[in-house]
Parts: sequence; C-alpha cells; structure tokens
Amino acid sequence: MTVFVLVHGAYHGGWCWRAVTSVLRSQGHDVYSPSLTGLGDRAHLATPDTDLQTHIDDIANLIRWEELHDVVLVGHSYGGVVIGGVADLLGERIKALVFVDALLPEDGKSVMDYQTSERAKYLLDRATAHDGWRLPPVTAAVYGVENPDLAKWVDQKCVAHPLATFTQTQKLSGQWMKVPALTYIRCTQSGLDYMDRFSAHAATDENWTVHYMPTGHDCMVTEPDHLAALLMTHI
Repeated sequence: MTVFVLVHGAYHGGWCWRAVTSVLRSQGHDVYSPSLTGLGDRAHLATPDTDLQTHIDDIANLIRWEELHDVVLVGHSYGGVVIGGVADLLGERIKALVFVDALLPEDGKSVMDYQTSERAKYLLDRATAHDGWRLPPVTAAVYGVENPDLAKWVDQKCVAHPLATFTQTQKLSGQWMKVPALTYIRCTQSGLDYMDRFSAHAATDENWTVHYMPTGHDCMVTEPDHLAALLMTHI
C-alpha cells in the first residue's frame, strides 16, 4: 500500500480528484485529497489573509496529524508551489513529489512572478472587480474540459481563489529538491504555455522523470485512469 496526498490547484477543491481517488483506492492505496482553506468544501473559511503559507500548513498538518510517512505528494497547477513548500518542511516524510502540469517552486518568488506583466495585471484587475481579495474562477473550457457533463460539474464546483496565495513570496531552503523521486507530468493540450519552462527544466535534469499527457490542464478530470496509472509508478 502506498500513501497518496493529492493537492488541487487554484479555484478547485479536493472534489476534482474524485475519479483518480477511486482508481487508487480500488488498487488498495491510502489516499487523501483535502480541500485547501477557502476552496471546495472549505470555501466558507476564506479570508483576505488566506495565503500560500496557509495552504502549505493545511497539507503539512494533515501529514503530521495523520502520522503519514513515505508519502507520494501530488500537486496540480498552483498546487505545485504548495507541495514544494510542504516537502521543504517535511522532506523526510515524502518519498516522491509529482507535479501535474504544475508550477515548480522557487525561493523568493510568488505565483504572480511566473506571469507576464500583462497577465499579472489582468489577474489583479479581475480580483479588484470581484471583491478586491479573491480571483473569480475561470470556466472549465479554459482547462480543456470538453465533455459537457464534466464541464458543467467543474463549473459548478470551482470557487473564487484567495489572491494572497498568488502574491505571497515563497521562502524555501531547497530541501524539497532532495526528495528521492521527482516527477513532472505535462499536459500537452493545456494551453498554458508558461508551464513549458517547468517541464523543459525537468527534462534536462537527470534527477527528474517527465511524462507527457495529450490532454487539457485538468487531466484529473479528463484522463483520470491515465493519471492514476502514472501516479502508481511510484508505489
């Protein structure tokens, strides 16, 4: 049995891993797919002070309180900076980090720093027009969810995302890079071109394994069986 902790991306919640979780559990694995503070079933807990460190603490405390070890820690999209922060704190409990079409964490950078100046301004303007401290969700179509029923489900579940999680600068010691196994899964039809820099970096580093999935960004929704199979290469 392997312990998997699945961390969702912006606007989403633990719900987005439902099909992947079902596959992993059917194979006898122990799976946790929590919602980060202010998102999913914890949307009511969002405040202007909900930041990246809040989300890192969410996952780190889950691992501590559940007394988890040898964890395969998986992060999708924004969740990449979360799992990097967690592994920087609890690297001895993590046996593999899997970045699913995700940001790779960098010391001294915020999520906004990965955006072009135009894109960063667009995001800030969207937050200002919404309520000043949250980013309104984008549609499932942007994430490549083409099936109408699945798209409707995703659109119904996604919620506004706390802006401070994107603007807080991350502080890292680099311990996360010492986790025994590092994997990057690139969704080649995601439309998020800025993710190319992360998969390209991983592809040139012998410490990384890289996989490519011909699907949209929300691969846990569009290709759950394929994604689950890739995750199980770490058992």
